Amino acid sequence: MPLSPEQLAEIEAQRGQVQPTRRVVAPGMEEHLYTAYPVLDHGFVRVVDYMGDDAAICQAARVSYGKGTKSVQNDEGLIRYLMRHWHSTPFEMCEIKLHVKLPVFVARQWIRHRTANVNEYSARYSILDREFYIPAPEHVAAQSAVNNQGRGAALQGDEAARVLEILKSDSARAYDNYEAMISQDGQEGLARELARMNLPANIYTQWYWKVDLHNLFHFLRLRADAHAQYEIRVYADEISRIVADWVPFAHRAFEDYRMGAVNLSAQMVDSLRRMLRGEEVTQATSGLSAREWREFRDILDAPE
Repeated sequence: MPLSPEQLAEIEAQRGQVQPTRRVVAPGMEEHLYTAYPVLDHGFVRVVDYMGDDAAICQAARVSYGKGTKSVQNDEGLIRYLMRHWHSTPFEMCEIKLHVKLPVFVARQWIRHRTANVNEYSARYSILDREFYIPAPEHVAAQSAVNNQGRGAALQGDEAARVLEILKSDSARAYDNYEAMISQDGQEGLARELARMNLPANIYTQWYWKVDLHNLFHFLRLRADAHAQYEIRVYADEISRIVADWVPFAHRAFEDYRMGAVNLSAQMVDSLRRMLRGEEVTQATSGLSAREWREFRDILDAPE
């Protein structure tokens, strides 16, 4: 169950409240407030609070009061300029606080983004729920032959079934032992802070995660990328969908200049210019390594 009855009641109560405010609100984000969007088999993402909007980015960039612009076209043009030229500080004026439920192994990847404020559910104080991430069969894959930290083709038939059964049985057995160790029925019971070390990395945890928009875009650029691990990418995709409604101009600029753009080295730019002049450029004359040359040709979508 992604949300407990208590959490559902809390969300319902929060969404039922409407507070008068003088601060700027983003209509698109107001629709998302407190709603829990399911991710994976037991996880979710929900917006707890936010600050700022597209206009706040422009206000900070102009160091002025109010919207500081005569038209929305001016605002969008300025935001695109800021994104294009890597002027990041104005994007830090917007913040978002998320409540996320996620597997522990995903949390360990996520926490590598150290530019956020995090408060996680305490397994020293509370007992973790019996909820484990078990991948869908199509996501049970072999080791990639070309990427040491990625997966390849999905396992098939009996092999996939065997792996899924191991994941389910190991998770259940670990939790049974966890409960047995902390039980005070006829025994003193092991401390929760010690018993938790026996739990597998696919058990679910929860945290509140607060981050500014600049650092959130950095997170999304890495974790919403097609090469990111599936289990964290689906969280990034869901957050990106929310951000698109919150700051549409900034999100559109982010997609164009970060997600949809490529970086070229000085040697790649030189090679491209020579190609545009009609010169035949090869790997030997490009100044690029064999790997760089392959990546360059892939960017150009050009055959060898």
